[in-house]
Amino acid sequence: MGESLNVWELIAGATTAVQLVMLTLMSASVTSWVMIIQRWMVLSGAEKSMFGFEKRFWSGMDLSQLFREGSSQQKDNKPTGGMENIFRAGFKEFMRLRQQGGIDSEVIMGGAQRAMRVAYSREEEKLEKNLTFLATVGSVTPYIGLFGTVIGIMNSFISLASQSQASLQVVAPGIAEALIATAMGLFAAIPAVVAYNRYSSRVESITNNYSTFAEEFSSILHRQLYSNPGKQA
Repeated sequence: MGESLNVWELIAGATTAVQLVMLTLMSASVTSWVMIIQRWMVLSGAEKSMFGFEKRFWSGMDLSQLFREGSSQQKDNKPTGGMENIFRAGFKEFMRLRQQGGIDSEVIMGGAQRAMRVAYSREEEKLEKNLTFLATVGSVTPYIGLFGTVIGIMNSFISLASQSQASLQVVAPGIAEALIATAMGLFAAIPAVVAYNRYSSRVESITNNYSTFAEEFSSILHRQLYSNPGKQA
């Protein structure tokens, strides 16, 4: 407990510049942990909804029924998953163009695929939100901590120069606060880097599944369109 007290005394007794550096690092660390937890919840929810929708989609359920279930869910203000949103966007545009009549089949397919690409981009943006912040924290905070270290060491040498006799007691506080700034920089950076790498991998895996699903669904619509050109889905 005494060591903890000494650390806090060093922080409280640090120069204003070093305290500002420490405050910046602490704020970055707290914010990054909030983002880490929030992103974990978002990505876990996206994976769960994706696997659930894939199971329903490939169960042989009628596409129109699947679309109506999603519409009913949205009316009840219940969120739908990313893969289901891609499906709904493509199927809605497919049916809208097909029901108009007199539209070339390639135009119908092109419209459905464009709608899915737009939905895919939106879902990808949702998944990648705040990852840039984590990357920034991971790359910048060590340098901010290093800046605080340099200031602390400079203060130590300045104090040493003003003394007639050099002693460890003169330079120790400045060096200690400098090392604290370095430690805080690493404390903020390491979790952010680990989370960014892990979450980037998960986002890539999810979006790859989205892309594969969009291609497979396009093939299904294509077969349906050309096998029953005058029949509604």
